[in-house]
Amino acid sequence: MKFFGITVLLLVPLVLFSLGMDILLGFDLDNSVKRAFNPFLVKDRAELILFVILLIILLFSFIYRKKEKDNKSKGQQ
Repeated sequence: MKFFGITVLLLVPLVLFSLGMDILLGFDLDNSVKRAFNPFLVKDRAELILFVILLIILLFSFIYRKKEKDNKSKGQQ
């Protein structure tokens, strides 16, 4: 769970920095958001499906590890 938290804590400031730089360059907020998520817009449908599947597997692995650690800690007590 720490890895997921660290990833989110790094992602949020970087996206905000990117949006801020776009606004300073003269783009409006709508165009800045579109530019920030542009890599997801140019993907083929198959690439996007694979990306979503990999994200789901990543989330389930975090949940499974947390449950596994909880079960080990309950078994030792």
